[in-house]
Amino acid sequence: MLMYHTDGSASPNPGPGGYAVILNKQPVALGTEPSGGETTNIRMEGFAIIAALKHAAGKECQVYTDSEFWINVITKWSLAWEANGWKKKGGEIKNLDIVQEVCPLFRSSKATLVWVRGHNGDEDNELADVWANKAREGHRI
Repeated sequence: MLMYHTDGSASPNPGPGGYAVILNKQPVALGTEPSGGETTNIRMEGFAIIAALKHAAGKECQVYTDSEFWINVITKWSLAWEANGWKKKGGEIKNLDIVQEVCPLFRSSKATLVWVRGHNGDEDNELADVWANKAREGHRI
């Protein structure tokens, strides 16, 4: 089974951003905000999960992320939002572009999302963080 570790970075937040996907201790995807503009940590975390799901190409995988937010969006909250015409109580859905891309990708995948506490000594999560920062600085593979 494929085991991905993902992370996103923006500094300052919002500001320039980058994301990374790590597989077997190597980066397999690095990127930034598609528009090239300022972004947020949250957006970069979402794009990292998208990149991991695309890289898996339908193969069974686990995607480790320190973003509890995106796990909840993908596995819980988006179901109600979609049923309500992509609306939620209390206002607009932030980052709807990412939500509408990642949710169908996840639902059609053989992926499991796994939460890992960030900056807590998990070697692969720390490596994803290092590469997300490098992506923010312009590194690509």
